[in-house]
Order: sequence, then C-alpha cells, then structure tokens
Amino acid sequence: MRLQGLTSKFAGMILIAAIIPGAVSANNNDLETGGKLLLTNGVTSVDGSSGGGLATWSVIAGKATEEGIGASAHVTLVELPDYRLQNHGIAIGLFDRIELSYARQNFDTKAVGAALGLGQGFKLNQDIFGAKLRILGDAVYGNPAIPQISAGAQYRKNLDAPIAAFVGAAEDEDFDLYISATKLVLAHSLLLNGTARLTRANQFGLLGFGGDKQQDRTLEFEGSVGYQLSRSFVVGGEYRTKPDNLSIAKENDAFDIFAAWAIDDNFTLTAAYVDLGNIVIEDKQRGAFLSLQAAF
Repeated sequence: MRLQGLTSKFAGMILIAAIIPGAVSANNNDLETGGKLLLTNGVTSVDGSSGGGLATWSVIAGKATEEGIGASAHVTLVELPDYRLQNHGIAIGLFDRIELSYARQNFDTKAVGAALGLGQGFKLNQDIFGAKLRILGDAVYGNPAIPQISAGAQYRKNLDAPIAAFVGAAEDEDFDLYISATKLVLAHSLLLNGTARLTRANQFGLLGFGGDKQQDRTLEFEGSVGYQLSRSFVVGGEYRTKPDNLSIAKENDAFDIFAAWAIDDNFTLTAAYVDLGNIVIEDKQRGAFLSLQAAF
C-alpha cells in the first residue's frame, strides 16, 4: 500500500508536468535541438539525473530550450581502493520543463565480496528511474536572486534483494523525493546549487532502504559550488549527506572536488576526487570519478 500511494503521487507529478509544456509550445510545432550555453545543462549525477557527480541539480537534461526536446547519455566510473562503481544511463528533457531519466548502477565488491562470502568481484546492481519538474525560475537568465527550482522523484529498485535483507535493510525498493535550487551567477562565473532530499537509501540504495537503526526517510542535503574558468571549463566541489540506517555498515557523508570540460557542444568529460567514507567493512573509500556525457 505504501508503494502504491507513492506511485500515485509520482504519476500525478508527471501528469501535471506534461500539461505545462503543452501550453508553452502550443503555437510552435517545430522541435528544436540545442540552444543552451555550454555546461549549463549540468553533467550526470550517480543517480542518473542532471546535476553534478554527487548532487542532483534543478537543471533539465539535454541541450534543448523551451521549444525543443533534448537528451543525454552517460557512462561513469568510480574507482575506490576496495570497490568499483560503474554507472550508465539516459535522460530526456522535454521543453526545458520535464526530465525523465534512467540509470543502472553496478557495484563491484572486488576482494570484499570474497571476505563476506559472496565471491570475488560480486556485483550489486540497482535500477533508478527519475522524473523532474522545473517549477519556476531560470538557472542562467532572469533575476540573479531567483534560482531555478525543480522538484523530482526517483524510484530505486535494488536487484539483489537477498543481500539487502542480509545486511538488515527494511526494503529492496523505494522512492526518493527532492527539491533543488540552482543558479549560475554569470557576472561572477559562479554556480550554486542546493538540494533537499527525503530518502532512506543505504549507500545510494545499493544496500537497500531503511534498517534496524532507522526505517523512515530522513531529510538529507546536497550542495554544489562551481567556478567557471572559461566557457568550457568548470571546477568546483560537492557535499552530500546520507542516512545511517544500518548497524552492520556505518555510512558516512560523501564529497568530491571536480573539473568538468566541455569538449565540444555535445560532449562533456568530468573528473573528480571523491570520498565516500566507510562502505560496509572498509573505511576511507577515496578515489577517482570519471564520467563522459553526450548531450543533444
């Protein structure tokens, strides 16, 4: 019943969002592609939505403006001392108003898998389906004091339910709900983002949802700051708080220091130093983040 109720709210949000761009583009039958400034559509987060590497932003996927349909695809690798996360997915941006996204996460436990009796290189897998609605504002133009604000939901399905249950997770699927505010202050080449997220995902959902310490959703924060060195190059950092629901696997907050380079109008390469803290039995999981995005 709980998931059915959340599903109804999720579907309602998408329905409302679908009506808005119809009104905006009623007099325009041509669907344009391209039009956004370099890097202003963000890159792709580990959750599959447009944003930074760790944080979801309010921007909409793809290069299209309010008169068109855009899309993006990405592949991401996070290499840590004892684990490896591979992530790939796609996102569609409709009239710079709605974003629909999908991402698959594959988490390689390397030698830890053998130590836990799962087998060398055992992989945890998760599907993430997302929807985002731009409510008001513009991340680039308009009043510099008014950010672009978007609300969204992400349905996460852990594909290894027995493992999630073994570590004490309450569920193997759940929804995250969030609201984001993003602004690029062009006069100072500064990008600012803040996201509030209701979630109970353990390690982004790879270890299920909820646990013996906490079963309910908690309010978590994601923050990003970026400085635009040129039209095609941005450096910055992000911080993301995470719930700590499991007694068996303490969870820390995550942060990164990143650089994003727009290779051309369509391709962006992002590299970062990322710190995910403790993951299950291994501390100090710090390493490299590398992501390639194609956007149209």
